[in-house]
Parts: sequence; structure tokens; C-alpha cells
Amino acid sequence: MVHIQNFTDASSLEPHWGYADRVVPCTNDAGSCKYLDVVYHSHDLGMLYSGIFWATIAGILFIWTLARRLAPSRRADEELLVPVRASSSPSQGGIERLKSALAAHSRRYLLPDFSRPIFGRTTRLQVLTLVVLTGYLAVWSFVGIVYNTWVTPVKKMPGVYNTRTSLGPWSDRVGTLAYALTPLSILLSSRESILSLMTGLPYQSFNFLHRWLGYIIVVQSTLHTIGWTIIEAKLYQPQPTVARDWIKQLYMIWGCVAMILLFLLFALSTPWAIRLTGYEFFRKSHYILAMVYIGACIGHWDKLSCYLVPALVVWFLDRGARLVRTAILHYTVLPGGEVAFGPAKASTTVFSDPNGDVVRLDFVHPHDAWAVGQHFYLCFPESSIWQSHPFTPLSLPIHDDVSCGVQHSYIFRAKGGETKKIAQLAAAKMQQAGGVTPLTSVILTGPFGEEITTHLTQDVNVLCIAGGTGITYVLPVLLGLAYQPRSVKRKVTLVWAVRQKADVAWVQPELDRVRQLAKSIDLTIRIFVTREAEGQSSISEKSKYADHDFKSVSEPIVRSDQTPDSSSAASTSAAYPCCGPPSDSFAIQKTAIPASNPHDEPIHRHPDLSILVKDFIDETVCGRTTVYASGPGRMISELRSIVARSNDGSKVWNADERYDVSLVCDDRLEW
Repeated sequence: MVHIQNFTDASSLEPHWGYADRVVPCTNDAGSCKYLDVVYHSHDLGMLYSGIFWATIAGILFIWTLARRLAPSRRADEELLVPVRASSSPSQGGIERLKSALAAHSRRYLLPDFSRPIFGRTTRLQVLTLVVLTGYLAVWSFVGIVYNTWVTPVKKMPGVYNTRTSLGPWSDRVGTLAYALTPLSILLSSRESILSLMTGLPYQSFNFLHRWLGYIIVVQSTLHTIGWTIIEAKLYQPQPTVARDWIKQLYMIWGCVAMILLFLLFALSTPWAIRLTGYEFFRKSHYILAMVYIGACIGHWDKLSCYLVPALVVWFLDRGARLVRTAILHYTVLPGGEVAFGPAKASTTVFSDPNGDVVRLDFVHPHDAWAVGQHFYLCFPESSIWQSHPFTPLSLPIHDDVSCGVQHSYIFRAKGGETKKIAQLAAAKMQQAGGVTPLTSVILTGPFGEEITTHLTQDVNVLCIAGGTGITYVLPVLLGLAYQPRSVKRKVTLVWAVRQKADVAWVQPELDRVRQLAKSIDLTIRIFVTREAEGQSSISEKSKYADHDFKSVSEPIVRSDQTPDSSSAASTSAAYPCCGPPSDSFAIQKTAIPASNPHDEPIHRHPDLSILVKDFIDETVCGRTTVYASGPGRMISELRSIVARSNDGSKVWNADERYDVSLVCDDRLEW
């Protein structure tokens, strides 16, 4: 707007927040003055609307936080002092029943995945939040702008005219909103999340909005760039003089740099780029490019630094808090007596597997206990100090003596990259030491995430479902139940799908403890072997559960990855009708149907989760049900739909709490 105005005849300059000062009074032609009126008024409204946008977000967070403090959900630890409440009835707990009924009703319709090819494995609730946010931004992008066209003469060039339209004010508006969204995008990506403290939601729950908010910023910035390119290279005259003088200005050079960096951020964050370059490269490059991009935005239009500087501050606070927490966690007395930063030393066990070796880490580290469901980022300095991976401890986060530390146990599958290097390093160390269990240096960062068992009062039934190494997420839930008062009403079941019986050895010590719990609570454990045909033996000598201690059922409730013939399907159905788990509370069940021809491969099957969940709910005496799940993305998506169908708000309102079913899953699997 500077080159349009006549500064030589100006009597004063009128400041406008976030924009160039305006010359008053306007001494241009009438059309240009009217156009300037529209431009500055639209910009002022745009700044006001940006403020309203942030005020709306702050108001939502304030109300959410206040509601959590004034009306907190009942916690399991409160039952140590407060008697267990009776089951809901039409005459008792009307407000509580209404809340539960509404929650069940919303889960029925908002929990399943929505449009997986576009949004990935994302719930309808998250997509609905994105739609509301997008619609809200769309309103602020268009409202308050006077849409018109003004044809104005070019000074000292008779017969040459500029075409001034509302494309300019609108392009400024979407550019302003793109700047205003930048701090929110940084907040949504933070691990040391202020949003988590206020809402109680784990920080990974915001990853979906962070990703799609980035896409919105890309679209807004692109439209802003296209709009002003059309104006400067087509509508303003004479050409190409105006376009050439425009693009050579410093603020435009920084604008081009910002757009290049933004497109790089977008391209490198796509799933195909992450698969091609690796997650760690994506993460580190994302950090660097994002910070340089914000700097380029300041260079492009520093008058809107009020949005960009807070974004940088939030990012540096997040990184700084992470480094400080890691330093405090590892600030310890070293063997030599000096106090310094020292990594934990983990004993490493490698379980050979053709699908990728499984590594188990065990160590004790002196620090405060974490909460069930939280995870740590583990870095292995012997391999690389530049990479860290999120892992959930499978051990229960308790200790009797702070000086002795807390027991950490982890398992992960070493398919490739850093995890494969750790498995190879451990195997090499074991070979050099003559079979002695090697020690691996580990640097911890965390814990991150939120506690997932606070709502497990004595009337909540628990169904844990895990696939493969996902067992680490659900085992601490079961172990933690031992520290809650015994409830004769609660039903607890663990369903674990593994490829082979040998996989049970991964968590053998924890399974021993879980089996002890079965004596004090109504606990059923069912392990499904999905890739081992009847009679096939690939059992590790380390597993004492290899061929005994379990009731073996060769034809359980299953679903097929391949469609078997009708006779096979009929025999399966007849062999194990839908009448609940076997009488033994601890059972291994093979799900692979032997091939009719010895030379053919057996049909690999997975347990039918819909039947398992339905049977569990039908067998419960009373009370709500929480399903804890961790495993492959396909399993989580399937469970979301199953749990959604299991909810029935009308039945919950009529005091049948069995149809109030919630799902708690490991969202990190979607990263």
C-alpha cells in the first residue's frame, strides 16, 4: 500500500496494527482512496477477527479446565476413602446417568474411523473438530470485506489504468490468519504440552490437528501468494515494470523464501516422504525448517511478529524443558564417585524371530515413578545420540525405596533402522562375552502422556486387547489392579494375539505376576497364536509356558485373512460356539487352521474381536467397561468400530451400564 499513497502531501500518518501506516488525508484519485478505505478497514477487521479466534480458543480451554476442576471424574484412588457407589438406577444419580448416557451416545457415532484414505486412522470426533475449525476460519476469511472493483488511472501515463479489486484485501486476510495460526500449530506439536495440562488429553491426541492445521496454513499462504501475484503481475500497470520492481523488494524475497520452506515442510511431512527418508530425518528436518520458516515470515512482514515471536518462544520452551528433564533424570553418582550425567545400563535380551528380532531391556533407574500409560523416549548413545524412540514400559511404575530406583522393562521389535542396530549390537556383545547378558546404555526422556487408569473405579470392568509387542501398553493396567480394593463385581480379561507360542517368553516375568492376580480378581487370560499351525513347534526354551500350563484350544473364535471354504468355516463355528471363554482362566488358543494338503500353507487367522468384545460385555454382571488396546493400526480401527457399536445411550439411561463402553488405545502407533 506504500507505493499507492502520496507521502509528499501527507499531513499525518495513521497507524494500523500489523500493517503499513496510512497517509491522511488521502490525496489520490477517488477510486484509489475508496480502495484504500476498503483495504485498511478489512485489515483492521482481520486483526480483530484473529483476536476473536484466539479469544475463542482461550475461552474453550478455560471452560474445559474449570469443568475438570469443578466436576472431576471419580478416581480409583478415592475409593480407598470413599465407599463404592451403587449401580445407577432411574431414581439415583440422575445427573451421573445423563452424563454417562450422553458419553455412550457420542462414542457410538464419533469413535469409529472416518474416511481413512484421506484422514488415515482418525476418529470421527477428530475430523469433526477439524471441520468446525476449518468452517470457523472460512467465515473469518470472507466476512467484513467490501467486494468491488475500482479502475484507477496511472499517474503520468495517460490511457493506462490499474484494476483494483477486493482480491487484495482478501489476500491480506488469509495471510494474516496464516500468521495467527502459527502459534497454535506449535502448541499442538509440543510434547511438554500446556494443552495437555489444561485438558487432560495426552499430547499425541493433538498430532492430527497439528498436521491438518499445517495443511490449512499451506493453503492460506498459497492463496495469499497467488492473489498478490495476480494483482502485481496483471492488474497493476504498467507491466512488466510493476511486477519486476515488486519482486525485487526485500520483503518479497523473504516471502519467496518462506513459501519455499513451507512447501518443503509440507512435502517432507507426507507419508511417502517419511517412509522414504525415515522418521528421524523427518523430525529433525521439521524442527529446523519450521524455525527458519518462522524467521523468513518475520523477514517478509515483521509487523505481524506478535504471532510469530510467541511461536518461537513456545518451541524453545518445549525443547528447553525436555533437555532439563532429561538432565535431571540422569544426574546421578557415577561409579567413580563423581556426580555427573550418566546413562542407565540395561540388560539386553534378544529373542530371535524371522519377522524381526524382539529386544527386551531391563534396568533400574533412580527417579520418581511415572503413571500407568505414560511413555519414555529412549536414546541409545552407543548407536546414535541423534535418534530417540517412544516406548511404553511394561513394568508397573512403583518402588519401595527411592534410593533403589524404579524398575524399567521394555520390549520392541527390531525391524530396521535404530532398533535393528541395537539388536545387532546386543547380539555381538553377547557373542564376545560368551553368552553373558550384555548391558546397553540408555538415555531416558520423559515421562510423556497422561495416566490411563484414573477412572478405574471398582465397578469398571476391564478388557485388555494387545497384538504382538502392544502387550507393553496393557500389562501395567492389569498389574496395577492388584493395588486397588478387591471387587467381586469387576471382570477382567486379557486377550493377546501373538504369532508363535515362543513369543510368550517376551514378558514371562510379568505374566507370572499377572497369574498371581488371577487368584484375587475375576481374571481371564487368553493368548491367540496366529501363525503357528497345529503340531508345528517353534518354542523357545526360555519360555516355561511352551507346552504346558495352558489349556490348548485348536479352534477358537477366529476371523480369517483369507476366505476359507464353507466346510472349514462351518467346522470352526461348531468347534467353538459364541458362549464365552474356556473354563480355564489361562489359555493358549491356536488360530491357524491346518492345511488340508501337507504342502499347502495353513490359513492364518486372527481372533474375531467383535465376538470377544460382545461376549465380554454380555458376561459382565454390571458396571461400565473400559477396553485397553495396543497393536497394529488395523486392529485399533476395528476395535473403534466394535466399541462404538457396543455403546447404547438409551440403555445406559435405563441403568444398564454394561453398554457404557470406552476405548483407551495407544495413539503413538499412528505416528
